[in-house]
Amino acid sequence: MGFLDVIDLAAGSSGDDYVGPPSPERSGVTYGGQLLAQGVMAAARTVDGGRQLHSLHALFLRAGDVARPTLWRVERVRDGRSFAARSVSGHQEGKEIFRVMASFHVPEEGFAYQPELDIDIGRLPRPEATTTTYVEFCLAHPDVETADWYGQDRPMDIRYIDPPDPAGGPPLDRPQLMWMRLSDELPEDPPVHHAGLAYLADASLIDHVVLPHGYRWHDARLTGASLDHAMWFRQPARADEWLLYDQRVESTAGARGLATGRFYDPEGTLVATCSQEGLMRWSPA
Repeated sequence: MGFLDVIDLAAGSSGDDYVGPPSPERSGVTYGGQLLAQGVMAAARTVDGGRQLHSLHALFLRAGDVARPTLWRVERVRDGRSFAARSVSGHQEGKEIFRVMASFHVPEEGFAYQPELDIDIGRLPRPEATTTTYVEFCLAHPDVETADWYGQDRPMDIRYIDPPDPAGGPPLDRPQLMWMRLSDELPEDPPVHHAGLAYLADASLIDHVVLPHGYRWHDARLTGASLDHAMWFRQPARADEWLLYDQRVESTAGARGLATGRFYDPEGTLVATCSQEGLMRWSPA
């Protein structure tokens, strides 16, 4: 199942209702990036094509069932001269599982600035020179059953630049750097690439909140789940071309962890930023 199949929404029973296809994954829980991507596409269907998505703020409310389609309901919150806002809710079996607020902006010229990078992208190994994929990293954890793990079914290609030991080890606080792209060649359609970036952003971001404690996200003693996700789109970018994902842990406390991420193109231009908080309940027994 390719990415365009994942975001291929059918018309619902009313003008602003849409139906998203089930997940290609094998586990019983829908991948959060799929909910983000489908929610973005549903919102974009109701917005004038001259406006571009610039931010989203989402809540993961319940676990989604991979075998079921998702009903998307879009509320047209506001249509101004420059901005449009949409509230999108995803439902399965009559229960709301996800909600996202999305804001769209008519492109304008203005000031342009980004901080100087503290990494030299030009000196990093190129994607084709990196040998550890995200799938290989996850499958190397002793608590991951190859036949049951679902991440290998996602239409994405992720390469670790400097992966930690997948089984665990000393606490790590260094940035986690990965090259990422969607596996499919995508059309020249900005909403598709915005949805693609959101799909990619959720793949690994929250995984890293346990690294400062010396553990890995797939540890059977951990109960973890994404709680919310925010994202800002800074510059046009293609989700089917290599992007550097710079991910950092901001804090852990109260059985929750907060991580932030930045997407850069190979020339070092910041194209998107995001943040995500996740549940991290630990059962040492």
